[in-house]
Amino acid sequence: MNALAADGSVNAINEKLGVPIVVYGGNLSEEEKETVKVALQVEKEPEVDEITVTGEDLVKYIKNSNSSSRMYSSAKITREEEGAGLVISIVTPENITEVTSEMYANAMLTAGIEDASVEIAAPKPVTGHSALVGIYKAYEVKTGETLDIERTDVANDELSVATQIAENANVTDEQIAELLTGIKQQIAELNPATKEEVEQIVQDQLTKLNIELSEQDRQLLVDLMNRISQLDIDFSKLSDQLSDLTTKFEEKFGDIMQDEGFWNGVKDFFNKLIDTISSWFK
Repeated sequence: MNALAADGSVNAINEKLGVPIVVYGGNLSEEEKETVKVALQVEKEPEVDEITVTGEDLVKYIKNSNSSSRMYSSAKITREEEGAGLVISIVTPENITEVTSEMYANAMLTAGIEDASVEIAAPKPVTGHSALVGIYKAYEVKTGETLDIERTDVANDELSVATQIAENANVTDEQIAELLTGIKQQIAELNPATKEEVEQIVQDQLTKLNIELSEQDRQLLVDLMNRISQLDIDFSKLSDQLSDLTTKFEEKFGDIMQDEGFWNGVKDFFNKLIDTISSWFK
């Protein structure tokens, strides 16, 4: 029986790029795994490859991490043609409580992942950080490429800093994603040689977006962006990818970004769903 796409057309196997990979959090129960399968519409794919991400994978991609961390958030990754960019969809937004699609996209670009459609799901409220580790593993399996561990480690730091600032600074997750994208674009274009130059880029973008951070959060952001500036990245290529992400970002949010009351209401709603979290990966 042929699998059908959402529009009723036949969902054919891509013989050039391969079938999607579904990566499941290693601590899912069988019932939770079935819930994730439904959310990711696995049954609508003619074929998929299925893998599991565990704490051992966490240690591989993130320095000084805990191999006993519990992993629940999951993802379906479909490779796209070169130049397609990244399309990120959180299909269970009520259960991914901290990481937004824009944060995932920014971190994935930092890690060196491009040209893919990614859907993310969890069966219960989690922060969403472990899905990124699953994406790393799936991407390596899918492409046969080996990701630079320094880049994946920095990308996870980026996700941590982004969620911390969004929580502390009374700004929306979308504004934080816009901030990160703008800073990296400027790093790509200006190629700063010193940490002081990186710090100026960060401050310029904070001023541009009218975002005020505590000194601690500002320093975290400067340190992160200084690490990114020192990575072995083709920044001319990254600049193009970030420009594409910015365009998608503006198309998605448009004028609604200016309505702070709306976004604060959304954030307040989701904050009520979040209990105090003692670590990223609980």
